Amino acid sequence: MNRVYLALGSNLANPLHQVRNALDALNAIVQTQRVAVSSFYRTPPYGPPDQPDYLNAAVALDTQLTPEALLDHTQRIELEQGRVRKAERWGPRTLDLDIMLFGEQVLNTARLTVPHYDMLNRAFMLVPLLEIAPQARLPDGRYLADIARQLDCSAILPW
Repeated sequence: MNRVYLALGSNLANPLHQVRNALDALNAIVQTQRVAVSSFYRTPPYGPPDQPDYLNAAVALDTQLTPEALLDHTQRIELEQGRVRKAERWGPRTLDLDIMLFGEQVLNTARLTVPHYDMLNRAFMLVPLLEIAPQARLPDGRYLADIARQLDCSAILPW
């Protein structure tokens, strides 16, 4: 069993509805159990500023699935909720589910990078994660709380 942490984000089509539906869909994944969910946060967009604020959250799961199998499920959930993948990065979206940490594993495949490739620069990922896992560490032993203290978290507000 691996403890996995996912980041959830939405800024289109009623973000609160999108994230709640995503949590329900995550509950239905086989060989996986939800352990904790953070509060919901309002965050400014990361990328083009001409888009609505995001609702961001984090969820902890215990799973027996492989990282790629879990990724298949999260991408299916995104598609079912209207996610359209475009060439433009960081644009508005109905739902974004990112695997931040997968146990102590380090992965770098064509489909998946774990720990998440840019989570250390994204306060909107770390603040919700640290709410549910204040002692979370990277596989190399660095504490995420130490990294988060170096980021500007002032724009992250309760939803």
